[in-house]
Amino acid sequence: METSAETNISRLIKKYAAEVGFDLCGIAPARSLDEHREILKKWAISGMNADMAYLGQNITKRIDPRILIPGAKSIIVTGLSYYTEKKQGGNGVPVISRYAYGINYHSVLKARLNKILAYIRTINSDVIGKAFVDSAPILEKAWGKEAGLGWPGKHSVLINKEIGSFFFLGILIVNIDLDYDKPAEKDNCGSCRLCIDACPTGAINDDRTINCTKCIAYQTLEAKTQIPDEVVVKLEGRAFGCDRCQEACPWNNNSKPNETPEFELPVEVEHMTAGDWKNLTRKDYKRLFKDSAIGRRSYCRFMDNIEAALQIIE
Repeated sequence: METSAETNISRLIKKYAAEVGFDLCGIAPARSLDEHREILKKWAISGMNADMAYLGQNITKRIDPRILIPGAKSIIVTGLSYYTEKKQGGNGVPVISRYAYGINYHSVLKARLNKILAYIRTINSDVIGKAFVDSAPILEKAWGKEAGLGWPGKHSVLINKEIGSFFFLGILIVNIDLDYDKPAEKDNCGSCRLCIDACPTGAINDDRTINCTKCIAYQTLEAKTQIPDEVVVKLEGRAFGCDRCQEACPWNNNSKPNETPEFELPVEVEHMTAGDWKNLTRKDYKRLFKDSAIGRRSYCRFMDNIEAALQIIE
């Protein structure tokens, strides 16, 4: 049985994606995700996007990558696990999300995506493409489903049967036709509500959307204002991000530690005491976190997070 050129190239792309370290790789045809238009509008109009007004803007471009990248034909979606059994925090120490343990994932994933693009160009020198990691109005999780990587859990995070939900998504848009994967159609969450019930602030809606005004991750990562008192009392020591809904998910019970050295928690950070966090200087903040996702937060705002987290655990 003959195989098409698209099929051969797609197999080579997935093989190379694994070689550069990605845990998942799927491919979907570029199209307009019209089924998400009203969901986005309703969510934004309700105010659940908090002060992230941009999420309610450019919706037509957000749902159609062909507008963002003229000539786009294929969406290559990759997944890279950041799961670790190491749990920072405890004993009065402020907690940071696993995703922020190591080097900023944006740079790690983009470098690997650009390797894949360069590889594709060795096969077809006329290929035009661009890599994206949370850097454009693209529905990453929706495209992950389209490319067969997994289904959206009730906590809104994409879940893969093999590696759970602790993984980053990276997207490569190219101008050539490829062999496409079947979208993930089955909802394997069933009647489970563990993630919804585990959320400390009740931020998870029944329609698989998140109310950012309540979400600890949003309030400690993105919010431009002080953390509301009603959220502070439920931080449970969290100073940057929140993993509670994913920790409660049964699909993460058998997750294996990631194999990406860049995502390792630095020993110095691992051993910081509550006093070390409380007295963290601007100089040490820059030294420790300039290459971390934490470094996206200003020093003053991050220290506000530390103070809020310590209020509850002291």
